[in-house]
Formats: sequence, structure tokens, C-alpha cells
Amino acid sequence: MENKNNTQQFTVFQCRSKTCDAVPMELIGEEPFLIRIEDKSYSVVMRTPGNEIHHAAGFCLGEGLVSTPDDIKTIGYDVDLDPNVVDVWLSEQRRKKISHLLQRNAFVSQTSCGICGKEMLRDIQSAVEPAPDGFNFTLDQAFGCIAALSKNQKFYQRTRGSHAALVFGENGDVLAFAEDVGRHNGLDKAIGKAFLDHTLDRARILVLSSRISYELVQKAARARIQVMISNSRPTALAARMGASLNMTLAFPTGNDQLMVVSGENRIIQDKNNMRVIY
Repeated sequence: MENKNNTQQFTVFQCRSKTCDAVPMELIGEEPFLIRIEDKSYSVVMRTPGNEIHHAAGFCLGEGLVSTPDDIKTIGYDVDLDPNVVDVWLSEQRRKKISHLLQRNAFVSQTSCGICGKEMLRDIQSAVEPAPDGFNFTLDQAFGCIAALSKNQKFYQRTRGSHAALVFGENGDVLAFAEDVGRHNGLDKAIGKAFLDHTLDRARILVLSSRISYELVQKAARARIQVMISNSRPTALAARMGASLNMTLAFPTGNDQLMVVSGENRIIQDKNNMRVIY
């Protein structure tokens, strides 16, 4: 099933030299998806909307909840619930065989509804204070931080299988770096190091090897980091969340061009000559 929210249009800022031009850009959609098994919440995953029935079926197979299509008695959307919810009912024989899986605590505590992107954005924004103003940076500083990420990576150079996160202070000083097979883990490790070193309050710029998803924006926001730069476009939900939390989200295209999805007010090249074109 195709979904109109699988991509979304945004206005971003193409920053280079002394100008930032407003340009349209399409970002990949990201919304929470609740899978319920036997009328109980089992898992919430973040995904691009569309093909939810196939997604739920593949998830059930991967988790060992089913082994053949016949193990599924019914699968489908609940007409009374959010379209981001799919219910799966198993055959009686399969329920008995995997009763140990069904009896364990579910992965999530969410009820059956209320997990749409807008409500998630509202709830997270109410729990996290918007990033403060007062910090600005130049394009040269941004590209210096981007270059420093690859220089610090060791595992990736040898394995091509890791993600990395690098945290900078206001003057471009490195506060923390971490690599991990998981992009969320890498960010947690980097933030955790700065946190335990009592330097997190100095953190201003975060550079990531991976794209920015809503979870990474949430983690950075809780760490009070104002600027996130990634190697690829953020998701649509991450872009909306970044804007709502007064954060700067950006990614490079080439060696001298930075695409700024939110928080373009923090970009400074020349205070006297910088032009922002809407």
C-alpha cells in the first residue's frame, strides 16, 4: 500500500560563499508504526509509511512469531485506529507453539493509538527545551568539522561497517568521538563521554556519519546540542522536529555547499555581506 507521506516537500537553504538560497527539497518520510499481536502492543518501529501489511508480516517472520503464511489467521489495519497500526491474529496452533513469546513483556508500552508523527513531535517538544540562540558558525567551520569526522574514524577505514559521532565545542575543539556498528550507539557513546567528562555543557556542533532520524534529533536535543550535521538528508520527521526545537540541521553537497534544513539563522560567512534569499 503506497502512502502519500512516504516523502515530503520542504524548503531548505543552499548555503555557499556569501549567499543562502531557499530551494525545494524532498525528504524521506518517517513515522512510528505499531504492530499489535493478538490485540496487544508488541513493537513500535520507525519506518517510511507504506506497505504496512508486508512490513508486519516480515517482522513477525523475523521475530519467530510465524514460520509460514498459514500461521497468520488475520492481518490488517484496524479501521477504528490510526493508519500506522496493524493488527496480527495468529492461528490457534501457532499461538500454542509460541506462547512463550506472547507471554513475555511487550517491547513497548504505547496504547493502540496516538502514535502519529504530529503527536510524537508535540510530546517530545514538551519534554525537551528548545535549543538556545547565541551560537553561530561559518561554513568553513562546518566543513572543518565534517573533515574531522573521517580523520577520527578508525573502524570504518578498516571494516566499512561502522557509524561515527563527533561532538565539538564552540571554538571547534573536539569534546568526544565514538564509533559503533549502530548509529544510535555511536551517538550515545559520544554524548555519554562528554557527559561524564563534564564537558557536555560546552557542546555546540554534532557531526554524524549517518542520516539524521527523529531519534537522533531527540538525543541531541536532550544533550542541548544546537547544530547537527550529517552525511545525508534527514528524514521529514527529523526536519520538523529540528525546526520545532530551534536546532540547525544540515548536510553537505560537495566540498563547499551546505544544505541547511532548519536553523539557517546560525550560519554566518560574512556578517556584513551575508545574504539570505527566500
